[in-house]
Amino acid sequence: MSQTSNRDALPNPLDPEETMSRDEIEAIQLERLKETLHHAYTNVPHYREKYDAAGVHPEDLKELGDLALFPFTDKEDLRKNYPFGMFAVPQHEVARIHASSGTTGQPTVVGYTKKDLEDWAKLGARCLRMAGVKPGWKVHNAYGYGLFTGGLGAHAAAEHLGATVIPMSGGQTDKQISLIQDFAPDAILCTPTYLLTIGDAMQRKGLDPRSTSLKVAVLGAEPWTEEMRHELEEMFNIDACDIYGLSEVLGPGVAGESNERKDGSHIWEDHFRPEIIDAFDSSKVLGDGEHGELVFTSLTKQALPIIRYRTHDLTRLMPGSVRPGHRRMGRITGRSDDMIILRGVNLFPSQIEELILKVPGLSPHFQLILSRPDRMDQLAVKVERRMDATAEQAEHAGKELAKLIKIHIGSSCAIDVVEPESLERSMGKLKRIYDLRNQ
Repeated sequence: MSQTSNRDALPNPLDPEETMSRDEIEAIQLERLKETLHHAYTNVPHYREKYDAAGVHPEDLKELGDLALFPFTDKEDLRKNYPFGMFAVPQHEVARIHASSGTTGQPTVVGYTKKDLEDWAKLGARCLRMAGVKPGWKVHNAYGYGLFTGGLGAHAAAEHLGATVIPMSGGQTDKQISLIQDFAPDAILCTPTYLLTIGDAMQRKGLDPRSTSLKVAVLGAEPWTEEMRHELEEMFNIDACDIYGLSEVLGPGVAGESNERKDGSHIWEDHFRPEIIDAFDSSKVLGDGEHGELVFTSLTKQALPIIRYRTHDLTRLMPGSVRPGHRRMGRITGRSDDMIILRGVNLFPSQIEELILKVPGLSPHFQLILSRPDRMDQLAVKVERRMDATAEQAEHAGKELAKLIKIHIGSSCAIDVVEPESLERSMGKLKRIYDLRNQ
C-alpha cells in the first residue's frame, strides 16, 4: 500500500455533537446561553452596566427567542474597554492574547483560557475535516502568524486533526512556491486572494499550478464569490472550501464548508448561537433564509464571552445539509461597513468581482476607486486584463463590464482595464476600496 493511501486510511471520526439533531442542539444552546449570560453579567462590569441600564437580567432568558431582549455588543465596546476590560476571568487564567491590527482605530483585544484554546482547535479541526483535509496530510499554512488569529488558529486546528503543519505564515511568495514544490503539501490554508497571488507568481515562473501536490484549499478571512472559487479550482486543480471566523467571536473555525456539497458553511451551533438582523433596523431579528447582518453569541467561551456581537457581515441562515443539526450560513455578500452607496445605489466589492469573472479577458485582480469631482460621487473600476487578452479584446471587455454593472447593480461607473501585474497583490487580506472622496 502506498504512503498516500496509508495516510488516507487514518481514523477521522466526527465529534458526537456534529451528528446531533436540531432539537438536541437547541436544548444545549438554551442551557449554555443561560450559563454564558450569568458568567458575563457576574464577571464583566461592562455587561452588568449595559444590562442594568437596559432593564434586563440573565434570569429573563427563559427560551432562545428571549436573547433578543439583550443589547448588542460591537467592536466599539471592546475598544472602549481596551485592553482587558471585557475579560471574564482573572489574568492568570488567560492562556493567550490576540488582537486585531487596529488599522481603523484602537485594536480589539481577545483572550483565551486553556479550555477556550482546546475548543477552538477542535472546532477548527471540524472545519478542516469537513473540507476534505485528512489526518496524516501535510498542510501548508499561509495565514499570518502573530496577533492575528488566522495563523495560530489554523495551525492548532490542523494539529488537532492529526495533520502535519508547515507553518509558513503569509508573504514571501517565492518561498511559498519553493516549499509547495519541495514539501509536497496536500492542503493549503490562506486567504483566497493570496492563493490567487501564489498561482499568478507560479505562472510567471513558467510553473503550472495544476501540477502541484495540492488537493484542497481552505480559504477564509475575506469575502469571496463562487466565481472566485471556480477560478482557483481551475487554476490549481483543487477543491476550494470556505472557512469562517472572526477574532472577537473565536477566530477561524466558527463555521466551515463541506467538500461534498460546497453549499455554505455550517456554524457549530453547540458553541455559538447565530442570529440575522435587519442591517438597517437592528431591532428586527429576521427568519432563516432572509438576508441581513450576522450576529453571534458565544456559548462556551470563558475568557471573553461575547453576547449578540454585530459582525457587520451580510448573509443568511439556512438549514444544515451534511450536518443537519447545525445551520449553514450563505456566502458573505459583503460587509455593511464596506457597502458603497453610489448616487443612491448600494453595492459591494463582491458584486463587482462576480461580474468581472463573467467577462472573458478580465482577470480577478481589481480595485474600486471612489472620487467626488464636481460634487458628484464617481466609481472607477481598475481591472487587469488577462495575459492572453489582446488590447482590442481588453477594450471590448471593459465595455462589457460597464454594461453588466449598469444592468445588474444599476449604477454607471468608469472602467479602466490595465496591464497584467500592474495592481497591488494580496499578501493576506487584500484592500479593494480606495476612497478618495475627502482628499
